[in-house]
Amino acid sequence: MAFSIKKIGVIGAGQMGSGIAHVCALAGFEVKLNDVSADRVKAGIATINGNMARQMSRKRISEEDRQAALKRIAPADKFDAFEDCDLVIEAATEKEDVKRAIFATLCPSLKRDAIIGTNTSSISITRLASSTDRPERFIGIHFMNPVPLMELVELIRGIATGDATFEATKQFVDKLGKTIAVAEDFPAFIVNRVLMPMINEAIYTLYEGVGNVEAIDTAMRLGAHHPMGPLELADFIGLDTCLSVMQVLHDGLADSKYRPCPLLVKYVEAGWLGRKTQRGFYDYRGDKPVPTR
Repeated sequence: MAFSIKKIGVIGAGQMGSGIAHVCALAGFEVKLNDVSADRVKAGIATINGNMARQMSRKRISEEDRQAALKRIAPADKFDAFEDCDLVIEAATEKEDVKRAIFATLCPSLKRDAIIGTNTSSISITRLASSTDRPERFIGIHFMNPVPLMELVELIRGIATGDATFEATKQFVDKLGKTIAVAEDFPAFIVNRVLMPMINEAIYTLYEGVGNVEAIDTAMRLGAHHPMGPLELADFIGLDTCLSVMQVLHDGLADSKYRPCPLLVKYVEAGWLGRKTQRGFYDYRGDKPVPTR
């Protein structure tokens, strides 16, 4: 019988993890949500509640849908809570050493046939799989941000990922109502391989004084019909995440065209990471965002 996924574990209750838990619960899956502290899990569940309320006000879901979905989400203090999960998705910070440490601790708590998915946006699936006891049951499941709104999921097989794992994961993503793009296991996969160098180039355009923040974002919004300018988008994603993806591309493909812009590095060193820290290419501390350059 084909392996079917019913119970989901999610590691990380931040922007991505809470979004993944949100769509899984709405699609009828039981979800256990874990983070480094109970407070973070509580905050993640509060975010889910707020986002579902917003979906309700826009008539995307009913009050019954919201209540039923929230009942399907339970906090998981320890990885032991994942012992009956069919799939555990890691959505921790985009740092390879953090992810590898999580997998090493997680594996002993899982049943033998459980699948491990990673929401990494750029790191080698093959390399991450090698830090587990089940490389054939390991796969990249890269959701886009914000998860409840974005229709795409990239599926990435590592060199050892088995066909049964791939098929079961495909069925799971289908049940979420998302569209799948299958990507090969190369640095940053498809979306970020194309998107991040564009954002990096926009930052170079700012760095070299070709245009200011407002001119660059207006040019790409109105001149290329992008819903959001690249610098505004960088702030939304998080400049630290943009930098780490560019570093993965630069290290993995050894091509100077992927060199992170020094201005991006400077903003990250200053702790100006975008919306989450209230400052990036825009300052978000007032009534409306103001360009910082």
